[in-house]
Amino acid sequence: MATMNETQPQEVSRSSRDFISVRTDKKKPSCRSSGGPKQISKTGHEEEDYGKWLQEMMGRYHSHSCDDGGIQFTRCSSVVVQKVEAPVSTVWSLVRRFDEPQIYKQFVRSCFIKGEGDPKVKVGCLREVRVMSGLPAATSTERLDILDEEQHILSFSIVGGDHRLSNYRSITSLHERLVNGEPGTIVIESYVVDVPHGNTKEDTCLFIDTIVKCNLQSLADVCKNLISRKRCL
Repeated sequence: MATMNETQPQEVSRSSRDFISVRTDKKKPSCRSSGGPKQISKTGHEEEDYGKWLQEMMGRYHSHSCDDGGIQFTRCSSVVVQKVEAPVSTVWSLVRRFDEPQIYKQFVRSCFIKGEGDPKVKVGCLREVRVMSGLPAATSTERLDILDEEQHILSFSIVGGDHRLSNYRSITSLHERLVNGEPGTIVIESYVVDVPHGNTKEDTCLFIDTIVKCNLQSLADVCKNLISRKRCL
């Protein structure tokens, strides 16, 4: 069963282990109501409705199987939620850029679409991602599995590269909500992955959650800056 996280990004620190550890900063989850766009409320009723809405969205778009099917690898999954003070159209314009994740993913140094003669982004295409130094990885080869322009859903799988994340699959979905009284977006990103040998499910999820949270917080900041620039024009 995937766990749900709605916290601020966490600082990545080095560890003597093969994986890396993180230091966490706790933050209370925000609460929203279900149905149409509603403002954030601190009442228990609104919190319960928001939780039900999140569970519905995760069940609809973020179902991952952690069943190992009897093979030797153990799997784990998790879900990260991020509020963005920008409309879905603005957020999607960045998330959909499978060919340029470094727009908001701070740990990505460069990216290019693989293949000769057809560099277009489409379902089934592959990208080669080079990550920043300091992480236990150098490159990652990733396949675009879903690019739904109407429902604003993107999914990709890691199929190769110099890292320890085997059978990694991620799904990101965008949902229109009011954030601080303005048209905003709830971003839900989930993943499933094999637990590397020598690590626990907790180690693995803690590490990946930290990266995902950093990426989504950066996405929120970039989108907010885009909106501010438009208002100044």
